Amino acid sequence: IPPSLCDLIGNMLDCKSGNFSEDETYHQMIDVRNDLRLMLDKPSKFLHNPGIEKISVSGLELNNSVYGQEGELSALKECYYCSLSQNKEYAIITGPSGTGKTVLAHRFADCVVANGGVFLSGKYDQLQQAAPFSAIASAFNEYCNMLVVHAESLNATAVASGLRELFGHDAFHLVSVIPNLSMIVGDSGGLHGKEDCVDAQERLQYLLCRFVEIISISTKKPLILFLDDLQWADRASIAVIKRLLLTLSASRFLFVGSYREGEMNEHHHVWNMMSTISDLGVNARVIQMSHLNRDVVNDMISDMLRLSPRLTRPLADIAYHKTKGNPLFLKRLMISLSKDGLLRFSLSRRRWVWDEEKIQSRKIPDDVATFLTSA
Repeated sequence: IPPSLCDLIGNMLDCKSGNFSEDETYHQMIDVRNDLRLMLDKPSKFLHNPGIEKISVSGLELNNSVYGQEGELSALKECYYCSLSQNKEYAIITGPSGTGKTVLAHRFADCVVANGGVFLSGKYDQLQQAAPFSAIASAFNEYCNMLVVHAESLNATAVASGLRELFGHDAFHLVSVIPNLSMIVGDSGGLHGKEDCVDAQERLQYLLCRFVEIISISTKKPLILFLDDLQWADRASIAVIKRLLLTLSASRFLFVGSYREGEMNEHHHVWNMMSTISDLGVNARVIQMSHLNRDVVNDMISDMLRLSPRLTRPLADIAYHKTKGNPLFLKRLMISLSKDGLLRFSLSRRRWVWDEEKIQSRKIPDDVATFLTSA
C-alpha cells in the first residue's frame, strides 16, 4: 500500500479516536478530499511507492520540472510568432541570479525546434570578456557541427553553396573564429576584404552578419539566436547583434538575450544598443523573471518529496523565508538539508521527514552566490 494512502487512513483513524495532537492530523473533511483528489489526479507522484534501497543510497533527487514560468514562456512564444510575421522585435530576459533565465530560454528552444525552427545559443563568460565574439562564435561553431551531423534536415548543401558563393575562397577569416566552418566550406585561400571593412574586427562583424543571413535564407527555417549573460558581452559582439537586428529583423530571425539584473549600469554598451535601435524602430520585449511565490514554493517541495502540499506547507514556509523564493537557491537549500540530515527519508514511515526547529534556526547567507559556493 502506498505510504500516502497509509498516512491518510491513519490520520482519519486518529480523528475518529479524538487524537488531534499531531500537526498532520486532518481537521476538516475538505483536506481529506483534497488529498484523495491529488492521489487520483497525480498517482505517479502521490501514490508513488518509493524504492527504499535507492533512496537510502542516492538521497534526495530533484526533478527537472519548471515552476512559475508559464506567463514568461508565453511572452517569448508571442515574440517568436511576431518575428515570423516580420515584425521588428527582439526579446530580452532579465532577473536576479538563480531565477531561471537560462532555463526559460531552453524551454523556449524546445518549442522552436518542435515547430521546425533553428535555435542557436552561446554564453558569455566573465573571464573571457577580452575575447571578441566568444558567445556568438560558440553558437555558430555548434551550428556548423549540427550541419555536419544533420546535413539533410538542415539543408547543409544549400548553406555551404551559399557561403562559397558569397565568400568565395575567402572564408578563412570566419574559420579563424568558427573552426567547424571548415568542415562545411573546406580550407580557403586569402580573403579580399570589403571596402567598408577597415580593420579585422569590423570585417569579422560584417562576415558574421552575412553568415547569419546565408543560414536564414538557405535553411528556409526560422532562426533564433540566444546569447546568455549579456552583462559580460564585449563591444564587438554587441555591434554584431545591433547590425543583425537592423538588417535581419524582417528575415524570420529572432534575437533573444539575457542579462543578470543589477549588473549593468546605464552606460553599458547593451543599454546603448537597445536605445539606438529603439529609435530606429526595433523594439525590445523585456521579460522580467522574478522569485517564486509562497504557494509555488510549496508545490515545488511537495513534488520533490512526493507528499501532499498540506503536509509540506510548514517546511515550505521556512524554505520560502530563507530563500525568498529564488528557485536555484531553494533547490540547493533542499540538497544541503538532505546532506546534513535535517531532511531525511524515514524507513519506518516510508516518506521524507524533517526537523523544523533545526531548519528554522539554521543560518545561511543572504547572498545566493555565497550560499552556492559554501553549500
